[in-house]
Amino acid sequence: MLVHRRKRPRYAVQAPLTSLIDIVFFLLVYFLLTTNFMVDEGIDIKLPQAEASKPQTQEEITIVVDARGRAFLENREVALNALFRRVQEKIGAAQDRLVVIKADRTVVLDQVVAIMDVAKAAGAGRLCLATKKGL
Repeated sequence: MLVHRRKRPRYAVQAPLTSLIDIVFFLLVYFLLTTNFMVDEGIDIKLPQAEASKPQTQEEITIVVDARGRAFLENREVALNALFRRVQEKIGAAQDRLVVIKADRTVVLDQVVAIMDVAKAAGAGRLCLATKKGL
């Protein structure tokens, strides 16, 4: 009578997955917490592109001009004649305040120049036209 020996199954080598899952989870949490979620709410405009643009880090007064040529200050529409008074109030005694004009790329240049003239007449020491950094 033949006796067959049963072969024992070999133990499979398994890597501990719990520590790997923990590390992946912590990396995911780290990147979610450190990601800068910048959301610009307000008027929908498409800024013109420029190769040599750089970010502004100073406190500024921002005037937004949409595609139809309407001016917005603090996300509120302002008529051109009232814009002078509102910018003058914002500037106050500080003669070196920066006024940034964010104009849609499709707006007529005359309307942007008129708004720049109003800001300059209201006492803006420096004017800047916002652009988006091009590729």
